Amino acid sequence: MRHRLDLAGAMLSERAHLTAIDGIRQEVMDEFEIVLTQMPYVGGAASRMSDFFMRLIGFMAISRVLRRHGVSLSVIGEIERETYKAQLLTVPEAERLASGRQFMSSENQTLLREQAAKSHRQEFPEDFVYDFVEPGAGDSFEFGINYKACGFCKFAARHGDKEILPNICGLDFNAYAAQGIHLERTQTLAGGASHCNFRFSRRPSGQDVAS
Repeated sequence: MRHRLDLAGAMLSERAHLTAIDGIRQEVMDEFEIVLTQMPYVGGAASRMSDFFMRLIGFMAISRVLRRHGVSLSVIGEIERETYKAQLLTVPEAERLASGRQFMSSENQTLLREQAAKSHRQEFPEDFVYDFVEPGAGDSFEFGINYKACGFCKFAARHGDKEILPNICGLDFNAYAAQGIHLERTQTLAGGASHCNFRFSRRPSGQDVAS
Protein backbone atom coordinates (compact mmCIF):
# COMPACT_ATOMS: atom_id res chain seq x y z
CA MET A 1 0.00 0.00 0.00
CA ARG A 2 2.80 2.42 0.82
CA HIS A 3 4.35 1.71 -2.58
CA ARG A 4 1.03 2.38 -4.30
CA LEU A 5 0.64 5.65 -2.46
CA ASP A 6 4.15 6.68 -3.48
CA LEU A 7 3.23 6.00 -7.11
CA ALA A 8 -0.08 7.84 -6.76
CA GLY A 9 1.34 10.93 -5.02
CA ALA A 10 1.68 13.20 -8.03
CA MET A 11 -1.74 12.20 -9.40
CA LEU A 12 -3.40 12.95 -6.07
CA SER A 13 -2.13 16.51 -6.40
CA GLU A 14 -2.51 17.05 -10.13
CA ARG A 15 -5.74 15.20 -10.90
CA ALA A 16 -7.58 15.00 -7.59
CA HIS A 17 -6.41 18.53 -6.63
CA LEU A 18 -5.68 17.43 -3.08
CA THR A 19 -3.27 19.13 -0.75
CA ALA A 20 -1.63 17.83 2.43
CA ILE A 21 -0.76 14.59 0.66
CA ASP A 22 1.00 13.21 3.73
CA GLY A 23 -2.29 13.49 5.60
CA ILE A 24 -4.13 11.71 2.79
CA ARG A 25 -1.56 8.91 2.85
CA GLN A 26 -2.09 8.42 6.57
CA GLU A 27 -5.87 8.42 6.14
CA VAL A 28 -5.54 5.70 3.51
CA MET A 29 -3.27 3.59 5.70
CA ASP A 30 -5.71 3.95 8.61
CA GLU A 31 -8.60 2.96 6.33
CA PHE A 32 -6.55 0.05 5.02
CA GLU A 33 -6.31 -1.34 8.55
CA ILE A 34 -10.11 -1.24 8.73
CA VAL A 35 -10.47 -2.92 5.34
CA LEU A 36 -8.13 -5.73 6.40
CA THR A 37 -10.37 -6.50 9.37
CA GLN A 38 -13.36 -6.59 7.00
CA MET A 39 -11.73 -8.84 4.38
CA PRO A 40 -13.50 -12.22 4.33
CA TYR A 41 -11.81 -15.59 4.59
CA VAL A 42 -12.36 -17.56 1.38
CA GLY A 43 -10.10 -20.55 1.88
CA GLY A 44 -6.62 -19.10 2.31
CA ALA A 45 -3.82 -20.46 0.14
CA ALA A 46 -6.05 -23.28 -1.12
CA SER A 47 -8.25 -20.78 -2.98
CA ARG A 48 -7.08 -18.79 -5.99
CA MET A 49 -9.49 -16.04 -5.01
CA SER A 50 -7.61 -15.26 -1.79
CA ASP A 51 -4.88 -13.74 -3.95
CA PHE A 52 -7.42 -11.52 -5.72
CA PHE A 53 -8.60 -10.17 -2.42
CA MET A 54 -5.09 -9.57 -1.13
CA ARG A 55 -3.97 -7.75 -4.29
CA LEU A 56 -7.02 -5.56 -4.79
CA ILE A 57 -8.76 -4.97 -1.47
CA GLY A 58 -6.41 -2.08 -0.66
CA PHE A 59 -7.98 -0.08 -3.48
CA MET A 60 -11.20 -0.07 -1.45
CA ALA A 61 -9.35 1.93 1.20
CA ILE A 62 -8.00 4.38 -1.37
CA SER A 63 -11.45 4.82 -2.91
CA ARG A 64 -13.16 5.39 0.42
CA VAL A 65 -10.74 8.12 1.45
CA LEU A 66 -10.80 9.89 -1.90
CA ARG A 67 -14.60 9.86 -1.96
CA ARG A 68 -14.66 11.44 1.51
CA HIS A 69 -12.50 14.21 0.06
CA GLY A 70 -14.95 14.79 -2.78
CA VAL A 71 -12.93 13.24 -5.61
CA SER A 72 -15.14 12.05 -8.47
CA LEU A 73 -15.51 8.36 -9.20
CA SER A 74 -14.04 8.79 -12.68
CA VAL A 75 -10.90 10.47 -11.36
CA ILE A 76 -10.53 7.84 -8.65
CA GLY A 77 -10.73 5.16 -11.34
CA GLU A 78 -8.05 6.84 -13.44
CA ILE A 79 -5.70 7.23 -10.49
CA GLU A 80 -6.16 3.64 -9.36
CA ARG A 81 -5.73 2.12 -12.81
CA GLU A 82 -2.56 4.09 -13.54
CA THR A 83 -1.16 3.44 -10.07
CA TYR A 84 -1.80 -0.31 -10.37
CA LYS A 85 -0.31 -0.40 -13.86
CA ALA A 86 2.83 1.37 -12.62
CA GLN A 87 3.14 -1.03 -9.72
CA LEU A 88 2.67 -4.09 -11.93
CA LEU A 89 5.37 -2.87 -14.31
CA THR A 90 7.94 -2.71 -11.51
CA VAL A 91 8.04 -6.53 -11.81
CA PRO A 92 10.58 -7.62 -14.47
CA GLU A 93 8.95 -8.31 -17.82
CA ALA A 94 10.31 -11.86 -18.02
CA GLU A 95 8.71 -12.67 -14.68
CA ARG A 96 5.38 -11.13 -15.65
CA LEU A 97 5.24 -12.97 -18.97
CA ALA A 98 6.20 -16.26 -17.34
CA SER A 99 3.29 -15.81 -14.95
CA GLY A 100 1.00 -15.15 -17.89
CA ARG A 101 2.15 -18.29 -19.69
CA GLN A 102 1.51 -20.31 -16.56
CA PHE A 103 -2.00 -18.87 -16.27
CA MET A 104 -2.79 -19.77 -19.89
CA SER A 105 -1.22 -23.24 -19.67
CA SER A 106 -3.25 -26.41 -20.08
CA GLU A 107 -2.23 -27.43 -16.56
CA ASN A 108 -3.71 -24.27 -15.09
CA GLN A 109 -6.84 -24.63 -17.18
CA THR A 110 -7.32 -28.06 -15.67
CA LEU A 111 -6.94 -26.55 -12.21
CA LEU A 112 -9.40 -23.79 -13.06
CA ARG A 113 -12.00 -26.34 -14.15
CA GLU A 114 -11.61 -28.15 -10.84
CA GLN A 115 -11.79 -24.96 -8.78
CA ALA A 116 -14.79 -23.71 -10.73
CA ALA A 117 -16.67 -26.89 -9.93
CA LYS A 118 -15.62 -26.62 -6.28
CA SER A 119 -16.77 -22.99 -6.08
CA HIS A 120 -20.38 -24.10 -6.54
CA ARG A 121 -20.28 -25.88 -3.19
CA GLN A 122 -20.14 -22.36 -1.67
CA GLU A 123 -18.07 -23.54 1.27
CA PHE A 124 -17.32 -19.90 2.08
CA PRO A 125 -20.37 -17.60 1.77
CA GLU A 126 -18.32 -14.51 0.82
CA ASP A 127 -16.37 -16.29 -1.93
CA PHE A 128 -16.71 -16.19 -5.72
CA VAL A 129 -18.81 -18.71 -7.67
CA TYR A 130 -17.84 -19.32 -11.26
CA ASP A 131 -17.90 -21.58 -14.32
CA PHE A 132 -15.06 -22.49 -16.63
CA VAL A 133 -15.98 -21.68 -20.27
CA GLU A 134 -14.70 -23.71 -23.21
CA PRO A 135 -14.44 -21.89 -26.57
CA GLY A 136 -16.99 -22.79 -29.17
CA ALA A 137 -16.75 -22.89 -32.95
CA GLY A 138 -15.69 -19.48 -34.22
CA ASP A 139 -14.58 -18.17 -30.83
CA SER A 140 -11.20 -16.42 -30.74
CA PHE A 141 -10.54 -16.81 -27.02
CA GLU A 142 -8.66 -19.75 -25.50
CA PHE A 143 -10.87 -20.14 -22.45
CA GLY A 144 -13.17 -18.11 -20.28
CA ILE A 145 -14.61 -17.77 -16.81
CA ASN A 146 -18.15 -16.71 -16.01
CA TYR A 147 -18.36 -15.33 -12.48
CA LYS A 148 -21.87 -15.98 -11.17
CA ALA A 149 -21.16 -14.49 -7.74
CA CYS A 150 -18.39 -12.05 -6.87
CA GLY A 151 -16.62 -11.71 -3.55
CA PHE A 152 -15.99 -8.02 -4.17
CA CYS A 153 -19.68 -7.41 -4.93
CA LYS A 154 -20.59 -9.12 -1.65
CA PHE A 155 -17.97 -7.09 0.20
CA ALA A 156 -19.20 -3.83 -1.34
CA ALA A 157 -22.82 -4.60 -0.50
CA ARG A 158 -21.94 -5.45 3.09
CA HIS A 159 -19.78 -2.37 3.72
CA GLY A 160 -21.45 0.35 1.63
CA ASP A 161 -18.89 0.42 -1.19
CA LYS A 162 -21.18 -0.21 -4.17
CA GLU A 163 -20.47 3.10 -5.90
CA ILE A 164 -16.70 2.49 -5.94
CA LEU A 165 -16.98 -1.17 -6.98
CA PRO A 166 -16.78 -0.58 -10.79
CA ASN A 167 -13.34 0.99 -10.33
CA ILE A 168 -12.12 -2.24 -8.73
CA CYS A 169 -13.48 -4.18 -11.72
CA GLY A 170 -11.49 -1.93 -14.06
CA LEU A 171 -8.18 -3.06 -12.57
CA ASP A 172 -8.52 -6.54 -14.09
CA PHE A 173 -7.51 -5.34 -17.55
CA ASN A 174 -4.22 -3.91 -16.26
CA ALA A 175 -3.42 -7.04 -14.29
CA TYR A 176 -3.79 -9.40 -17.25
CA ALA A 177 -2.22 -7.08 -19.82
CA ALA A 178 0.94 -6.85 -17.72
CA GLN A 179 1.22 -10.63 -18.04
CA GLY A 180 0.83 -10.67 -21.81
CA ILE A 181 -2.80 -11.76 -21.66
CA HIS A 182 -5.68 -10.15 -23.53
CA LEU A 183 -8.85 -9.93 -21.46
CA GLU A 184 -12.16 -9.32 -23.15
CA ARG A 185 -15.14 -8.62 -20.89
CA THR A 186 -18.39 -7.04 -21.97
CA GLN A 187 -20.47 -7.24 -18.80
CA THR A 188 -20.10 -7.42 -15.03
CA LEU A 189 -22.17 -8.28 -12.00
CA ALA A 190 -21.32 -4.84 -10.64
CA GLY A 191 -22.92 -3.36 -13.76
CA GLY A 192 -26.12 -5.31 -13.23
CA ALA A 193 -25.46 -8.31 -15.50
CA SER A 194 -26.19 -11.91 -14.54
CA HIS A 195 -22.48 -12.73 -14.60
CA CYS A 196 -19.04 -11.34 -15.46
CA ASN A 197 -17.86 -12.81 -18.78
CA PHE A 198 -14.06 -13.03 -18.71
CA ARG A 199 -12.50 -14.27 -21.97
CA PHE A 200 -8.75 -14.86 -22.19
CA SER A 201 -6.31 -15.08 -25.08
CA ARG A 202 -2.58 -14.56 -25.51
CA ARG A 203 -1.43 -11.20 -26.77
CA PRO A 204 0.46 -11.39 -30.09
CA SER A 205 4.23 -11.66 -29.64
CA GLY A 206 5.82 -8.23 -29.53
CA GLN A 207 2.62 -6.40 -28.60
CA ASP A 208 3.14 -3.89 -25.78
CA VAL A 209 1.95 -5.66 -22.64
CA ALA A 210 1.91 -2.36 -20.78
CA SER A 211 -0.99 -1.01 -22.82
